[in-house]
Amino acid sequence: MLSATDHKPMVESAATPVTAPVVIVGGGFGGLYTALALAGRRQHPPILLIDPNDRFLFLPLLYELLSGELRSWEIAPRYDTLLAGKGVAWLQDRVVRIDSDNGLIHTGAGRQLAFSRLVLATGAQANSFGIPGVVEHCYSFRTLADVERLQGLIRKLRERARPLQRLAVVGAGASGVELACKLADQLQGSAIVELIEQGPGLLPLAKAFNREQADRALQRRDVRLRSHTQVEAVQAERLELKGPGGEEHLNVEAVIWTAGLSFRAPEIHPAAPVDRQGRLLCQSSLQLRNHPHIFALGDIAHVDTEDSAVEPAVPANALPANALPANAQVAFQQAECLAGNLVHSLAGEGLEPFEFNDLGEMMSLGVGEASLTGGGFTLAGAAAYQIRRLAYLARLPGKAHQLKVAAGWLADWPR
Repeated sequence: MLSATDHKPMVESAATPVTAPVVIVGGGFGGLYTALALAGRRQHPPILLIDPNDRFLFLPLLYELLSGELRSWEIAPRYDTLLAGKGVAWLQDRVVRIDSDNGLIHTGAGRQLAFSRLVLATGAQANSFGIPGVVEHCYSFRTLADVERLQGLIRKLRERARPLQRLAVVGAGASGVELACKLADQLQGSAIVELIEQGPGLLPLAKAFNREQADRALQRRDVRLRSHTQVEAVQAERLELKGPGGEEHLNVEAVIWTAGLSFRAPEIHPAAPVDRQGRLLCQSSLQLRNHPHIFALGDIAHVDTEDSAVEPAVPANALPANALPANAQVAFQQAECLAGNLVHSLAGEGLEPFEFNDLGEMMSLGVGEASLTGGGFTLAGAAAYQIRRLAYLARLPGKAHQLKVAAGWLADWPR
């Protein structure tokens, strides 16, 4: 265990009494689930969750919302409903600056709030990599508004049904592959789907079985994979590409960008060390380096899983070994560990290191289809789709919401 006394203590001031709340910045998987786990502890401290949105979004099921297999209320419940009666206050605002020495946060609405402990779970944003035209012309796929825009595009393409209509999905990671399959099923042949990847192939980080199943799913839907192909620029109806055959102009109706993520936490004073991607460097206890009263988890956290009670001398932007993947499974598990460490930290007790337990991998591969691996078990097709849905049902926030969604699914079962 790591001792809280191994670090320089934060200076207490009149503005930051020890009775100030635990403030959690970001209401995604890491932030919301930490709040719920901490609220489930006996005699928990005051808890304040801050997020600029009014709804939590269960991102792994966003593809099913696009295809109409799920409804928005099922995967995007309101924070005020989820947190009612839980002992967690919610503030719809955005944190822009953190004063670590004095335990204060400053918000976009001009508020100044004290914290006893701070949790950063601000997630990730799409990364344009500075490529001309990406921000101006590409669709993204991370919000409810993104889903509505893509559904409108699908309707337009199906109604128009001109020959050689073409959609491009950039990035053949999990998001790009899952999205390409859903788009192909929804378009029903009214447009060609191109999947563009600068690397040698799809799903470079996926399990071999899921990679094979994804390749077959794309082939069945005639999704065209262009590997070793870089996007040089994006125009309103054209992509400038550089591939094995040289430069190419590809006419497209639209481009959906899933090629990568960027990470940027709120401004912290004194500055906190980050890795080369901008993720906050954390010890295995999920504490920020040199900021013992600030914790981070989820996509924004780069956790060193092999640190010790004595922090080694490491340059501010050094990349620790054994960094964890940025996915929902990690955030789920980190939330429970962090809730316990927040209680320990407030009590002046030693902290537990986070240990990731890889439970496997699940992917949506079109309407009513999925692929999964875990514990030596593999499955693909309709059965895998149902198992994936049930697994995520068990991960939805709050028992009340889980039961409501389950009741809706049972009511829909005959159809």
